This record gives sequence, structure tokens and C-alpha cells, in this order.
Amino acid sequence: MRLYIDPGTGSMLFTVLIGIVGAALYSLRMLFIKLRFRLSGGKAQEDGKTVPFVIFSDDKRYWTVFEPICREMDRRGQDLVYMTASEDDPALSSSYPHVKAEFIGKGNRAYARLNILRAGILLSTTPGLDVYQWKRSREVRYYVHLPHAASDLTMYRMFGLDYYDAVLLSGEYQERQIRALEQLRGLPAKELRLVGIPYMDEMAARLEQAGPAPAHPRTVLLAPSWGPSALFSVYGSRILDLLLQTGYHVIVRPHPQSFTSEKEMIDRLMGEYPASGQLEWNRDADNFEVLRRSDILISDFSGVIFDFALVYDKPVLYTDPKFDLSVYDAWWLKEPPWTVGALPRLGQELTEENLGSLKELIDACLDDPKYAESRRRVLEETWAHKGEGAARTVDYLLERYEALGGEEK
Repeated sequence: MRLYIDPGTGSMLFTVLIGIVGAALYSLRMLFIKLRFRLSGGKAQEDGKTVPFVIFSDDKRYWTVFEPICREMDRRGQDLVYMTASEDDPALSSSYPHVKAEFIGKGNRAYARLNILRAGILLSTTPGLDVYQWKRSREVRYYVHLPHAASDLTMYRMFGLDYYDAVLLSGEYQERQIRALEQLRGLPAKELRLVGIPYMDEMAARLEQAGPAPAHPRTVLLAPSWGPSALFSVYGSRILDLLLQTGYHVIVRPHPQSFTSEKEMIDRLMGEYPASGQLEWNRDADNFEVLRRSDILISDFSGVIFDFALVYDKPVLYTDPKFDLSVYDAWWLKEPPWTVGALPRLGQELTEENLGSLKELIDACLDDPKYAESRRRVLEETWAHKGEGAARTVDYLLERYEALGGEEK
């Protein structure tokens, strides 16, 4: 009798095997890296003191996620160390007296520092703790994950959150997802706390203060992600041709990673479609103004969809990326990702069949009032405690630190 394994299970088993082999290899490698790190003069908390609170950011773009928390900690007079893997992270030039920001190197050098860290609580938005390079330090008492988007926590690569002690949530559906994964994998229950979304609170407050955008022609923002399933990879220059044919003002804002991983394609498109009175290419570090002055967003699976729809209260056109879920945590669950059901309520799907009617799709999304009510319902599902995210996050961190015993003697 021949043993049959269905393709989905086979893919999962292969991913698990790769994870086990990878973890073993990285464990051996990290022994060498730790020795090299110490011998090279890396800062390793030589005084043996434990830092009460640490934030780790693997990229400068997450400063918008963490700054509201840093500000609230500073307001309460609570010291923390902000460790970043970006040399030009805005945190390094911030002026919060109680926040000490430091660049800890890139790649393995950053992970080597983290793997021997002494801290009470470490807060991060980086998945994959204790899976590959980034290992749990024996001298860190508690690891807390903060999501950087208002959507599924199951769209991380497999085992993305398994080894965190706690996860901060923005919607109750995220709790159901995490508990289901824990049960399937036989994991101990994490501490889950519904706190909201600090960076979206910040964006909403900023928008209220700025007021409506100045009068402008109808403006379409094209903000693709990157990779083989992303909008430019699927539709190429055709979507730019169709957008220009609408007569509307067009802003193109590629994902920052596209300028590195897809440089040849982006350079070609920017050459074929140079900036003009109708078309602009946007690379602003801060996307606030470009979102504010756009009337509709066209994107794929980028988290900016939820920022645009929920904070700016505007409709979107989105594409179905047709993900291979076998490498994501979502593969394990019976229910489809929450995002799958949320997107049709925020706007219309852009497909190969309706691409030729792009102008009509844009007009329908902008003129049909049904999407405004749908956006409100989606907001209620994924943005709990609106306006209170930073305060609730800091409340939790301080409460958890005290429960862990507070300052070590």
C-alpha cells in the first residue's frame, strides 16, 4: 500500500522540515556570531544591568508605529531603549528625554546583539522570533509583539508569532486566529490584550488637525506592493496607460522595496512614463500628504489599503494576489483570512476582465455611498479603542513589568 500525502500537507511538511533544518544551522552559526560579536567590541551590556523596556525595530519605516508609544512612555517618565537596525532611523534623532535610541547593526549583527540582550520586556513588530536568526535571549523576561497593520496576524510566514509571550491586538478576530493556531500546534496560550492601533490613532489625529486637502482635480493613487503577485508584476504598464486615459491626476507610489528588489522594472516604467502635469512619482518618506490629497487608492495586498480606507475614509480598488498560503500561518486555519472578507466592503476588486473599465470602476467607487457605511463596519472590527492605542499599550507594558517582578535587584 502506497502512502499518499496531499499537496497541501506535503507543502506544509516540507516547510516544517526546512524550518527545523534552518533553525539547527542558524543555532550553530549564532554560536560563532556571538563569539565574533564579543571579540569585535560589540556592546553587550558589559555592566550586567537589565534594561526594563526595549523596543526593537528592524527597519526605519516602523518609527511611525513605535513613536506614539515612545512619546507616551516619555510622558510618564519611563525610560526605554530603542534598538534599530537602520542607520538613518528617525528614532536616532528624536528628542524624547527618556528614550535612548541606538543603531545595533544590520542583519546578523543586530540579531547577535538581541540574542544576548538583558531586558525586562522587549516590544517588537518583527515576526519570526526564535525561528531563524533572532533567538530568544535567556536574559529577556518577556517578548511582546505589536502588529504594524490593521489586518490578519496569520499572514506572517509560518510560525511568525509562535514564540512570543504576548501579542497586542487591534480586533477580536485576531484573538480567534491566534488561539486556533495555538490549539493546532499544541502551544501554550499567549497573553493577548486588545489595545487598538497606536499609529492609526496618530494618523487620524494628524488628519483632523490638518483638515481637508486643498481643492484639487480628481486624484488616483496607485500604490503597489512588490513581488511576483504585486500589481506591477501582474498588470505591468497597462494599468498606467489606462489610468492616464481617465484624464484624472495620477500619483504612483511604489513600495520602497521595489526600488531595490525590482529596480530594473521600476527604472523602466519611470523612463517610459516620466513625471508630467498629470503623472507624478512619489517617494516621500512620510505618506501622510499623498494619502490626504488622493481621492481613491489602487493597490494589491499592501497594508496601506486599511490606512487609506479607515483613517482617510476613502474607497479603494484592490487586486486579488492569489497567494500561495502554504508558507503562511493562514494555511493552517479552516477559515479564509479576515482580509478576504473585508476588502470587498472597502471597494471593488480589479480583475483582468474589468481592467478595461478602470475609469467606470473608479467613478463607481467614488460615487456609490454604500462603501462609506461598509468602511465604518470594517473599522469597528479591526480598530478597537480608537484614539487610545498608545495609552493602552503603555498601560499593558507597565502592568506586565510589575507582574514580572519589576526592577531586578
